[in-house]
Amino acid sequence: MVFSSLLFIFAFLVPQMLIYLLLRKTKARNILLLIFSLIFYAFGGPLYLILLLLEAFLSWFTAGKIGETQFSKMKKRWLIMELVSMFGLLVVFKYLTFILTNIKWFTGWPDFIPEIVLPIGISFYTFQLVSYVIDVYRGEVSYQKKYWKVLLYASLFHQCIAGPIVRYKTVAEEIEEREVRLDDVAYGVRRFAVGLAKKAILANGCAAVADKLVPENLEILAKASTLSMWLGMAAYMLQIYLDFSAYSDMAIGMGRMVGFHYLENFDYPYEAHTVQGFWRKWHISLSSFFRDYVYIPLGGSRRGSARTIFNMFIVWALTGMWHGASWNFILWGLYFFVFLTLERLFLGKLLEKNGFSRFIGHLYTLIVVYFGWVLFRFTDTKALIEVVKGLFMQGHALYSLETQSVALNNLFFLAAALLACFPLGHRIREAMMKRAQRKGGFFLHVTGLTDMITPAVLLILSVLALVGNSYNPFLYFRF
Repeated sequence: MVFSSLLFIFAFLVPQMLIYLLLRKTKARNILLLIFSLIFYAFGGPLYLILLLLEAFLSWFTAGKIGETQFSKMKKRWLIMELVSMFGLLVVFKYLTFILTNIKWFTGWPDFIPEIVLPIGISFYTFQLVSYVIDVYRGEVSYQKKYWKVLLYASLFHQCIAGPIVRYKTVAEEIEEREVRLDDVAYGVRRFAVGLAKKAILANGCAAVADKLVPENLEILAKASTLSMWLGMAAYMLQIYLDFSAYSDMAIGMGRMVGFHYLENFDYPYEAHTVQGFWRKWHISLSSFFRDYVYIPLGGSRRGSARTIFNMFIVWALTGMWHGASWNFILWGLYFFVFLTLERLFLGKLLEKNGFSRFIGHLYTLIVVYFGWVLFRFTDTKALIEVVKGLFMQGHALYSLETQSVALNNLFFLAAALLACFPLGHRIREAMMKRAQRKGGFFLHVTGLTDMITPAVLLILSVLALVGNSYNPFLYFRF
């Protein structure tokens, strides 16, 4: 069950919200959220629900032991137990098949490699629970005495698919007591509607274009034209931002509807002027997790340039691995490590000089990110090499009639998707709000009416897109 499905919206989210708003006490609302969250996880496989219950119990138990003991050595032992058990389970379920496949490639052993289904949200709730225990160890938060509240924190269905990674200290007070105001619900509905439209209309449409022009099929790629590959990867570049940010928008919106204030996770990264700036705006919760729990504990930038670069290497290798059990993801992480290192050594200062405009920095960043998404998309090494060759006209025709047809059929749609990747709409709304507050009267009524109508329109269009399924009338604006 995913957020952008009619089943989730009408058979899960709407009933949950109706019952939630009828309840008044925070404890009753928490129990309701826990029940619905466990049901949500059970859709991914009832057996994997047991894994979530186990990991939450382990973290609750170890955090409790760390909080109760006064001896630093015992605290450290409980922390080590937490890290070994939690990351051990993550390795088994997410990386064991990948590890054994590579071992077999080198040694011919083992004869049998198990195919393990990845439990829904395991990366997210593992990182959240680990961050909770570490924060208790550091004395930044008090340990939670009630297991079911730790389970609630780990299992909240809002952010389990694609984040944000929520720190316990962000929601600790709201788990205990929170108030849901009408403006919170209104904001949450609007934010959810924006995210749903991003996913159901824009991201899915970009995915259709990308899959048409640069499919993960070696035979088709070998016949594709260079312009087809450039356009297809541009569509994928739009898709992946719209997809990831859409889920974060929906998570933040659903959280706000029930009184939780999750932190922002995407801040229009494609308007960054350096690769470092891009990563300050892209999947912020993941970047901050690796900064606070890996990079800084390793020494950060406090131990000289060589150690700093080594620490960055570890962080970006892990960042790549976190995204998937495949070599292309590891290469993707190390690819960004190279550019971030260059920016740290000299390129960042060069871009800041007066001779280089922000436009050049922006163009450089988009090019680096563009080729990064090429690495990210293709798990098949042969397909990846074929695409790289095609992008530089190595054994591929420059142009094809199919490319022309797809480009013309999707011109306006891709332009709309591109605009959605930048904060133009957000800034127009802010300008309207400021003008309404300054002028009052008619302008205030128009702005209020727009805020009421926009979420409804977006929800209707999104539902129509989801109902259309095989044919989405909003994907193509033909000449």
